[in-house]
Parts: sequence; C-alpha cells; structure tokens
Amino acid sequence: MMNLLVIFFLQGGIGSTLVLLMPMVFIIILYQFMIAKPQREQRRIHEEMLKSLKPGDKVVTSSGIYGTVTELSEKEPEIVQLRIADAVKVNIARNAISALQETKTAKESEKK
Repeated sequence: MMNLLVIFFLQGGIGSTLVLLMPMVFIIILYQFMIAKPQREQRRIHEEMLKSLKPGDKVVTSSGIYGTVTELSEKEPEIVQLRIADAVKVNIARNAISALQETKTAKESEKK
C-alpha cells in the first residue's frame, strides 16, 4: 500500500494523487451516511426498548416466538421470563427480544 502511495507521488504529484483518492473518500463518506448512521440509530432505539420492558408487555423474540413478559429478574437483568402459552413460562436473554408486538389500538392510531 505504501509503495502505491510513493509511486503516485513520484509520478504525478499531489494534484493527481488527490484526484485518484477522491472516489475513495466519497465512498467512505457515503458509507457513513447511508449505512453506519442509520444502523447506530436503530441500535439505540432497540436498546431503549429493551431497557423500558415491563411485565405485561407483549413481545416477539428473534426466533419468532410471541409471548408476554411476566417477570424481569433483578438479580440477573439480562434474563426475562416470558409466558408463551397457558402455564408455559420460559427464561430468555433480554437481547433475544427483537420487538414489541403491535396492538390493534396502536395500528389504528397510526392510520389516523
């Protein structure tokens, strides 16, 4: 890599080197605004949702299981207990929760 930079400087000077590097700089800036920034924003929103979980919330896990949060462990904050059927409760990792379920009232309020 260093050899290429030395060749660029020796052959055409700084002006031609900048012209050659401009597409790479443009791609890096484009990557920041099109991919990295939206991903950071999505991650921040997901982390806030996980922190605000409370018993009674209806959630969907990353494996597609629908359930209702029944208990949040105080001793182990990364564990959440879900009720997935009558008398069936499972402990899952908090990070395995991918989203809150949308209720009919939430869908109706978005349409209005």
